[in-house]
Formats: sequence, C-alpha cells, structure tokens
Amino acid sequence: MTGIRTTCAYCGVGCGVIARPHADGSVGITGDPQHPANFGRLCSKGAALGETLGLGHRLLHPLVHGSRASWSDAVAVVAETFTSAIRDHGPDSVAFYVSGQLLTEDYYAANKLMKGFIGSANIDTNSRLCMASAVAGHLRAFGADVVPCNYTDLEQADLVILVGSNLAWCHPVLSQRLMEAKQKRGSTLVVIDPRRTVTAEAADLHLPLKPGSDVALFNGLLADLYRRGATDSRFIFKHTSGLAEAMLAARQWTLARVAEATGLAEVPLRTFYDLFARTPRTVTAFSMGVNQSSAGTDKVNAIINCHLVTGRIGKPGCGPFSLTGQPNAMGGREVGGLATTLAAHMQFDNADHRNIVQDHWKSPRLAEKPGLKAVDLFRAVGEGRIKALWIMATNPAVSMPDSTAIAEALKACPFVAISDVTAATDTARQAHVFLPAAGWGEKDGTVTNSERRISRQRAFLPLPGEARPDWRIICDVAKAMGFSGFDYESPAEIFREHAALTAAGNQGLRLLDLGALTGAGYDSMAPVQWGSPQPFASGQFSTPDGRARFIATPVKASPSHTGAMTLNTGRIRDQWHTMTRTGLVPRLFTETAEPFIEINPWDAEVLGIAPAEIVEVRNGPEPTLLRAMITSRVRRGEVFAPMHWSDTNSAAARVNRATDGSCDPISGQPELKLAAVRVGRFSASWFGFGVTVSSPNCGSPYWSIRPVMKGFAVECAGVGGRPDSEGAFRDLMGLTVEEADIAMAADRSSGSFRFVAMSKGRVLAALFVGAGPVAVSRSWAASLLAQGHHTPSEVLAGLPRDACADPGPIVCICGSVGRNTIVSAAKRFSGLNAVCQFTGAGILCGSCRPQVARIVDERTEHVQAAE
Repeated sequence: MTGIRTTCAYCGVGCGVIARPHADGSVGITGDPQHPANFGRLCSKGAALGETLGLGHRLLHPLVHGSRASWSDAVAVVAETFTSAIRDHGPDSVAFYVSGQLLTEDYYAANKLMKGFIGSANIDTNSRLCMASAVAGHLRAFGADVVPCNYTDLEQADLVILVGSNLAWCHPVLSQRLMEAKQKRGSTLVVIDPRRTVTAEAADLHLPLKPGSDVALFNGLLADLYRRGATDSRFIFKHTSGLAEAMLAARQWTLARVAEATGLAEVPLRTFYDLFARTPRTVTAFSMGVNQSSAGTDKVNAIINCHLVTGRIGKPGCGPFSLTGQPNAMGGREVGGLATTLAAHMQFDNADHRNIVQDHWKSPRLAEKPGLKAVDLFRAVGEGRIKALWIMATNPAVSMPDSTAIAEALKACPFVAISDVTAATDTARQAHVFLPAAGWGEKDGTVTNSERRISRQRAFLPLPGEARPDWRIICDVAKAMGFSGFDYESPAEIFREHAALTAAGNQGLRLLDLGALTGAGYDSMAPVQWGSPQPFASGQFSTPDGRARFIATPVKASPSHTGAMTLNTGRIRDQWHTMTRTGLVPRLFTETAEPFIEINPWDAEVLGIAPAEIVEVRNGPEPTLLRAMITSRVRRGEVFAPMHWSDTNSAAARVNRATDGSCDPISGQPELKLAAVRVGRFSASWFGFGVTVSSPNCGSPYWSIRPVMKGFAVECAGVGGRPDSEGAFRDLMGLTVEEADIAMAADRSSGSFRFVAMSKGRVLAALFVGAGPVAVSRSWAASLLAQGHHTPSEVLAGLPRDACADPGPIVCICGSVGRNTIVSAAKRFSGLNAVCQFTGAGILCGSCRPQVARIVDERTEHVQAAE
C-alpha cells in the first residue's frame, strides 16, 4: 500500500505520518517526507503510534450509571440532564471541559453548541494548562492570538533562545531541525531553564535562573537594550505604542539587580545581553516554563517587548515564538475552544463580532460574556454551581492542579458525562454516562500546529464496536436537546462552516481568514499555513490603531518557600500527558520505567535520601511517593517530577496533588512550576521488583505498573507485609496457574527473597525483594517473559547466562540500544557520530542523541582521567 497520509496525535509540532494498515491487523508508521513540519522525521512516541492501536484497553459501547446502554438511551440521558439543569438553574449551570486532542471540527461543534445554543461560555479546554498565557500575551501585544513565527525561522536565526522549553524531549522533531541548522549555520543556542535538561546540555549558554524570575531577566534585557541604544527607533515610532510605560517598569532592572533576582552571575548575564543586542536574526521560543505560571502572561509580554524594541518581528529568522504543547491546541484556539474567546478569533467585548457569530450560527441565544476558565470551572463544580459537566478527551483528575480537589469535585457533581476512548482513567471512573469516542486512526478532521499550519488527520481504520467521532456525538446531543444547525453529514461540512466564519465580516481585519478553504478538496487537502509567511511583515497589527503594544510587566515578588522546596513538574521524552496512549507501549518505558523525582545531591544528603529510595512529597495531607533520582541537573532547593503517572498505574505518584491551583490573573493558566512542597525519605522496610504474565495485585504504599513484552513489570515498596512467602508471591504477581512450579531463594538475615514461577520451561513470574532498592537489570528481567527457556537458578541469581546479553537501561527507544551497548562502543570508537553509526542509537528519530552524547563524554572523561 502507498499508505494514508495523516498527522501525529502528540505534540504541537504537527508531524506528518504515513500509516500502512496490514492484513494481520498491525499498522506500519513512518514519517511523511513531504510534510513541511517534519520532512519524514518522527520522535519515539510518533514512531510507536502503531503499537497503541489495539482494542484491549477500549470501551466500545455506551454506559449509563455503569450499565451498558444503547446510543439513543445514552444520548437521551445527557440531553435531558443538560436541558433540565439549564431550565432549573440557567445556562451557566452546565459546562464542557474539552481537549487539544480533539480535532478542529469536534471543537467547533462543541463551541457552537455551548456558546451559540446553550447560551453560556462555560466551555474551556486543557489547553488552558498549556498555552493560555501565550494567547493572553498575543492579544495584549498584537490585538489577536497570532503566533508570528514559522519553523523555518528557527533554522534561519543566528541566535535561538529557548525559554522554559526542554525542546529535545517535548518537541523532539523541531529540536532535530534546530540542531541540524545550528551545525550548518553556526548559530548560537541559549537555553533559559532552572534545570540542566538535555536541551540545556546542547546549548552554547545555559542560564539556570531561579524559578519564576523570567520577567526580571527580560525586563533587564529591555532596559539594557534601551541604555545601549540597540533599538529600532524607526520601527518603534511607526509600528508600536506604550514603550514609555513599559520602560517605567523595566528601567530599574540593572545588571546587578537582575543577577540578584535571578540567582545568575553577572558574567553570563552580560554575555546573554550582548548576544541579543548584536544579533538581528534572533528567535525567542518559549513553552510551558513560561506559560504555566502565575505570572505567565507578563513573562510572555516581557519577551515580546524585547523583540518589539529591536524591530525583530515579521522578518525571517526572528520573532517571539510560542511552542504549542498539544496537537490541536492551536485549532481549538481558532474555533473558540477557550472560555475567554468567542469563535474565529472574535471577542465577546466586540458587538460586531457577536453579531457576526450569531448570524452565522443562526443562534437563538449567544453567550455575551466569557465563561469560567479551567481552574474556576472545576471550583464551581466542587461548590455545586455546575450541575452537569461534559468532559471530552482529557483526564483532569490527573492533569489539573490540586488534583485531589478535582477528583472530589467530580465525585460530588450531580452529573458527569465523559467522551473518551477508554474508561480506564482516573476521570472516567466518575462518569455517570460514558460515551465511546473514535480514536486516532479512526477519526477524520483537521489539526493546526504551532506554526499555524492546518493538516488533515485521516481515518485508516474502521470505527470499532459502537465508537463514534466526537463531532457526531456532540451533534447527536445537540439535536436531542432540540437545537437545529447540527445536521452535519461529515467533518468536511463542519470545516467549511468554520472556514466561512473566519471570513465573515472580515475584510482583512482578522489575520485568521480561511475563506479560500471553503470550496471542495477537503479529502485531498495538503498542509496549509494561514497568515503565512510572516504575519506581521507589513508592520500592521490587529489592534484598533494597527500598532503593536508594549506592555508594562512589573516583577511580582516570588513566593516564600521557607522550610520547603520548590517543585517543578513537566514531561519526559517518551510519555505523553497521562499515558492513556503511550502507557500501552512497552518500549516507551525502557528509558524511564517508573515515577521519579530529581533531587540535588546536596539536598539529598541533608535529607538522608539515597539513590533509588522512595521519596515522600507533601503539599497537603496526601503524600506523593516517587523514586529518588539524585542529580545535579536540578538546583539546590528545587525538585522536578513528571506529571504522567496516575492512580491507574501507580499507588501515589499523581504529582499534581502537590500543586495548589494558583493562577495567572490574566490568562487563568495555573502555576505548575513553582509549588512549595515538603520532601522527605519514605522509610520503606522492603523494596520489590517483579515481572509477570498476569495483572499484578499491588497493595503496598508504593507501587507502579508498566507493560512489558508478554506481561507486566511492577515496582513496589512498603513498611510491612513483606512478600516473603509463596502465597504472597502468587497474590502479588496475580498468578492463577496452579500447576506453576515455584522456586524460592531467601536470605532472611538480610531481608532478601527471590521467587520464580515456571511452567514447561517458560517464566510466568519472577519477584526480587530486598531491604534496599533491588539491583536487578530491568531490561533483562523484562525479557524473561518473552524470550526462550530459562532455568530457575538463572532467574533466582538475577543475572543473564551471558553478561553480553544485558544491554542495560535502554537509551535509544527506536533501535532498542542500551547504555551498556553504548559504553562498549565508546571504548572502541571515538566521537558521538561513530558510536551512533556503530550502535544504531540516535539514527532514526534522534531524540536520544543528547543522552548518547553524555554517555560518550562520560566515557571519554573516564579514559582521560585514567591516563
């Protein structure tokens, strides 16, 4: 087959994918060499998309109060419940919480139903957690939510500044494009991030500033540019306003004061300021480290101010560049998926905009004011003001801040409807009605990536069971509520209506104008960018006077964390959001196998925490338990933990229970990088690691489960109830095969116990228990279930028969290349490229190359020290 061209389901890079379904039910996945976002590249997650398409985790029929129901009955319950809530309590008593995982057509139907027919703006999205501060910053500076850059700008820039962005892990394909351009062009890379991430390791200059001090840094840059005369006075005079007010907030920020506020030395600060001042082609790209902040909007505008004062916008190779987190966060913004915007980049406070939208929709009662933003929305749910809530394609019980309060609000809500592909999420457990939705590969529509490029997601698999596309589910409910205007036969009809709305009453006033896409050709639509190539090349902005606005950004006092540590949350390379998709793929766990927390060695020593021990993190009554990773990549007094693990796959690793829900007052985006937490050692008396062909039964205080080939792996620890008997082993490993032969080795004086269950030479389960963290190769143990015959003595010894058979922890997911293999190659070959060519590591997606480089460098330093 030639394959079906579609778009990746993960980050905002928006990579093109070619999917090739095979007769055996598998699907081959390759990058699309013709797609202008990735030119054939894929990261580890995108390359593994075909491995997420099985139906084992899917719920494929509607449920009403836990019982199977017909679609007509399920839709009727949702429609009648929403209708009665609106009748008895008003339109603002209901709400939708939607997702950047939805397609634009889904988003459009949901927004139209809520704002145009229900008459409330209580529809918000998990993109509020992602890019709301960028949206607010764009609106303040440009008058419209327009990202003024393209991916090619990163390749044409002489200076690229990454602020709060671990590009190598969170946008890997874009990172590859940048690093290739850096090598060819000789451009300079500056990374501004409290952590020394793999992205920072590749930088020419890393500025590990104090968390939350970004505004001080960029106010200081603005003042420095003004003092030295490194400004574009002609651009400022002709195309901007508000510089005087912005300078009042910035001029006090001398180099010495910035150094004090940021914790940076003056020399690297001066180096950064000099680089910016003398480099016309400068792109400042920013992501979650900027946006997920209680001062996120000011951070965005402080960055934009520096580009406006130098005239570095609307030109190739320069500009402030917001890197979107989700595959269709941008598309959701285009159709009005945020509670604070209307539709098609139109605003509630503009009567002409309201009239345009209402006329286009033939709307009976259009919402006239913004609705509740995400944090406020769930607070209203908890307070009983929201009587009926519909959640689509997201898992807020894990991803929202103060997630325990979110879970409690959902439990207390009189009615929760959920549209999703799986009911096995922390959120879906609270559903009164579950509506099975189509997943990636089954649904059809469009998405918009970070550079405003619209691409098609195309279906290449039939709809399984009774699953339906989200747009159809929404329209079915709308019609059952008695509303007209939802008789769409295809997503193409919805897209054409959306495109026509962007053109309605526009006359060039709004940059988002898709009028040219209202004709035929939806099925064959090639990726197309709106507002291209440079949205503000003319110097005309979307403000009433056509000028870009400087925004005064006063520095807010950082919160005092006396006696506490600062928790920074984020993503890791091979997982996505709450792992409802990536968590199905064994090889995506081979680099990072379980929830962890990064702690500086100095803090670990003070707290008495050793590597691989269990750490207790508290911000409230419930502790979060994580594996300790002792590393100098985090600063003293700061810790980092990923947000992916949930109660579905771990005992107490839901990190957002430790974040408090404070928000930016303008954007409503919650602070997820600056929580005050208490960190201490969890005094486990035993630790365990096991693999099993059955689903484990974990009851210890700490556990996490992940898939491996032919089964599961489980990590666990506790303070009592040590699994030290055959019965405890069987129970923990979920063994139901009575005829399994069980062998055991024990050293009770040291607290060490080892078990293996076998049948006909095949390992069914193995468990290793000790008084401290278990030192057994996870990659070797995982292979026991899938590979050949083993002897009980070999398994109980915890060692492969051939030492060379253990590749060590997997570094390169694409090629299954482990650390031991890379170290061995580094002994034989000189240089990163030679090691990569020999081992195959870093050749395909390339996202592991920074880690491979670190291993090679460590080996080189070791050899040099020995000499």
